[in-house]
Amino acid sequence: MPAVHLVDASFFVFRAYYSVPEHMTDREGRPVNALYGFARFLSDLLEREKPEYLAVAFDESLASSFRNRLYPAYKANREPAPPALKEQFARCRELCRHLGLAEFGSPEYEADDIIGTLAWRLRAEGFQSTLVTRDKDLAQLIRQGDEFWDYMAEERLGYAEIPDRFGVRPERIADFLALTGDAVDNIPGVPGIGKKTAAALLAAFDSLEDLYGALERVPTLPIRGAAGVAQKLADHRAAAFLARELTRIACDMPLAADAGTLRRQAPDLAALGDFYDRAGFGPMLRRQAERIAARAAA
Repeated sequence: MPAVHLVDASFFVFRAYYSVPEHMTDREGRPVNALYGFARFLSDLLEREKPEYLAVAFDESLASSFRNRLYPAYKANREPAPPALKEQFARCRELCRHLGLAEFGSPEYEADDIIGTLAWRLRAEGFQSTLVTRDKDLAQLIRQGDEFWDYMAEERLGYAEIPDRFGVRPERIADFLALTGDAVDNIPGVPGIGKKTAAALLAAFDSLEDLYGALERVPTLPIRGAAGVAQKLADHRAAAFLARELTRIACDMPLAADAGTLRRQAPDLAALGDFYDRAGFGPMLRRQAERIAARAAA
């Protein structure tokens, strides 16, 4: 079966910003540390994996997605990106285009939704997906034949390994996070429901709907304080379903893309060379791009 690599770009851009020295600047004195680290990551990925189909998804804003309308406090606990990082995102997207890669961003949807939509759309065309990310939320997209690739940890998880890593099978991850909440995204969930209890509930019920449709069964489950758990669930039903709307990835966003859009093109070496000149980068990335282009041509 054909395979597509779907890259969660923002994590790698943020990581590069905080791991590459901040004093790295271009000829005009603008910071390029995140750009450089991201260029190294992407170039290594292309040279190592040689993917035929690949897309790079970016987050455009932490405060303008449809989730913020549903719940204004969504991600309100996160600090805005520093100006020195924020201005590098546009250059990271330009880099993708010079490397011959499809890149996407949206003010209405998050990178997770872009990846989810592409994975679902291409699955209908017979593709398997490799999600290049560290974001646990994206594990909910994994199906048989797909792969969750934590690139930095060199950890690859298939469908069968997801429960051991995240507590429940992929189809139940959004429900699981709705029950436990997600402090990273400022989603409260059901107070008093931890990971162990949530996993036990979703082992007994197929979904959040099934759980709430048979809430009277919860006190009979072999869960510590089962009667109290049932009461907490009853008291916070609306919060649980709101949280599920926030934690579930939208796989049907409007997006002008298909398999042909995601087929890799050869790097534009002239444009890339000029881009690296303006950024003040040395010859290593150029040589790597030349090798990538030669293999693409072959």
